[in-house]
Amino acid sequence: MPLTTTHIDELIEKCRRGDERAQMMVYNKYSKAMYNTAFRIVKHSAEAEDIMQECFLKAFSKLDSFQGTSTFGAWLKKIVVNESINIYNRNIKYQEVSYNDQFKNAAEDGISTEESEENPKVKMILKCLNSLKESYRVSLTLHLIEGYDYEEICEILNISYANCRTTISRAKESLRKKLTSYEN
Repeated sequence: MPLTTTHIDELIEKCRRGDERAQMMVYNKYSKAMYNTAFRIVKHSAEAEDIMQECFLKAFSKLDSFQGTSTFGAWLKKIVVNESINIYNRNIKYQEVSYNDQFKNAAEDGISTEESEENPKVKMILKCLNSLKESYRVSLTLHLIEGYDYEEICEILNISYANCRTTISRAKESLRKKLTSYEN
């Protein structure tokens, strides 16, 4: 049985009352999407898993602040994106040396859904996207994959509107060049 908006609203009300079964149903409904969102930003499977878990705990403990002006999924996604950006920025700040691990598993290569594993074009695009400069990769992920508009990205990344538009424009051009060279 698909979970309808009415059913989700009922589950959220039960979650507010501390119903653990309802929390598990909400978790099962949103966990994969929230993991994928976190993973696309932090690019590390275990870190994305931790972020997802922490965000569910935070969301369930702060359900009283959920006003219902947006869907629960959108509210939860905003929590995940903000937490992922914070963790990503913290990790970049302390990252001294990077290296290429030739034995990474496929999930850490930026391919995290079954559909993308089967589609070679999607694989190629994700591979090119992940090879972009970090600021380009994060802003393009937020814009093209997560669907945030420029104003929301400005708020999330704490950058000016002009900087956001320029970064995304340059990121698209860089991705376009990489895809063109990859296809040739």
